[in-house]
Amino acid sequence: MADRIIAVLGATGAQGGGVVRGILADPQGGFKARAITRNPDSDKAKALKDAGAEVVAADLDDVGSLRKAFAGAYGVYGVTNFWEHFSPAKETQQAKNIAEAAKAAGVKHVVWSTFEDTRKKYPLSDTRMPTLQDSYKVPHFDAKAEAHPSFDPKTTTFLYTSFYWDNMVFFGMQPTRNEDGSYSITLPMGDRKLPGMAAADIGQCAYGIFKKGGDLIGTTVGIAGEHLTGTQMAEKMTKALGVEVRYNAVTPDVYRSFGFPGADDLGNMFQYKAENEAEYCGIRDLKFSREMYPGLQTFDRWLAANGKRIPLEQPQSS
Repeated sequence: MADRIIAVLGATGAQGGGVVRGILADPQGGFKARAITRNPDSDKAKALKDAGAEVVAADLDDVGSLRKAFAGAYGVYGVTNFWEHFSPAKETQQAKNIAEAAKAAGVKHVVWSTFEDTRKKYPLSDTRMPTLQDSYKVPHFDAKAEAHPSFDPKTTTFLYTSFYWDNMVFFGMQPTRNEDGSYSITLPMGDRKLPGMAAADIGQCAYGIFKKGGDLIGTTVGIAGEHLTGTQMAEKMTKALGVEVRYNAVTPDVYRSFGFPGADDLGNMFQYKAENEAEYCGIRDLKFSREMYPGLQTFDRWLAANGKRIPLEQPQSS
């Protein structure tokens, strides 16, 4: 039997790249990787091709290009990047394009990287959390969820992902330096646990879902590497980074007031996670996650490999 093709969106990014690497590292797994990218001539795309992946050009805004890219594929890994454009409408439409193209190509298994619709818990009229852009509570969650009905439940696994620890390297969430020389991580989580994981491990877990196949088609599953409080994260960072890191617990209102792009969205997101801790952590089952990818990293292991990449502000020399 010929190897089945998995078409991977976001192949040059963290999630999609994890799927591609998982396939390439498992030559007897029965799958081939088709890396989908807007720019097949980029250095990252060329590296994937050199590693053994098929590289195909397509654009999430062009459903025709997606149909062509998915042709002949058994599976599709679908992911979008809200933070590239900050537009919920664009996010929803891109997801619908993925779903439409997968149906047109006769794809047998779609793994869709998504989140909960927070408006089921916090209707737009609910004043506990501000409504954003007139129609959303957590735009980057809700916009993905709006596209769920477009996906065929007979061929789709809805994959709820978790907070990237990599945000501390790339997204400005690193510890900030205090006047006394210590550092602080600032989150509006109180004493509640935050499901987190290495971004690349999302893709590895997704590959495990493809290998599991039929048992998970038509289901909603969640993944995480660990569920940790802010205090626990700070303690682990103190040990790994060799500097004192404290947890600065602020309220969601304070976090929303920080003013950086997306602060209100993220403030609402953390509030949703904290106030629904049991359910939010519950679906992101650690045992299931490790079954999908036995190499799943803990926060300690991720810090050991990535701690030096976290951009800590250094004291000024006198």
